[in-house]
Amino acid sequence: MSKAVLVIDVQQGLCEGESAAFDCEGTISRINVVTQKARVAGAPVIFIQHESKTGFLEHGSSSWQLTKGLEFESTDIKVRKTTPDAFLRTELEAILKARGIEQLVVCGMHTEFCVDTTTRRALSLGFPVVLVSDAHTSAGNTAISALQVIAHHNATLTNISSFGPRAVAVASTDIDFLA
Repeated sequence: MSKAVLVIDVQQGLCEGESAAFDCEGTISRINVVTQKARVAGAPVIFIQHESKTGFLEHGSSSWQLTKGLEFESTDIKVRKTTPDAFLRTELEAILKARGIEQLVVCGMHTEFCVDTTTRRALSLGFPVVLVSDAHTSAGNTAISALQVIAHHNATLTNISSFGPRAVAVASTDIDFLA
């Protein structure tokens, strides 16, 4: 089954200051492990960048840039988005179909927003998802901690069966692009 990696919203503005997600450095390191495995196997790596028209995460601003430490290669693909759904009003689905992609490996930020929404949309479009269980993160919220958000989504997204395709949670060290 041909796979592609979606690296969602790992942008400078979400990795520093008050808006920093939990364990950005560790999450970025694990994402780099996954993307390196993908490149070695010849699987596409697609970086999704959220943007706003003005202010925080404005296209081209320093907060919009891919974060420091995240490994990006010239052969990787970038997709801009304006909603939590990386498929909505973007070329993502067309890119995947043109490359014959059948399964997605999903990682990135913020778990409860863009990772969740994009994973559910991928399932609804017929793409099984490998959720990299230790390579998505959150800043948490007033109700639950970042660790609880991550654990909740690892459990919840893998429990959805109504779309047909399923999500499975797999640690970054166990991702296999040749299987």
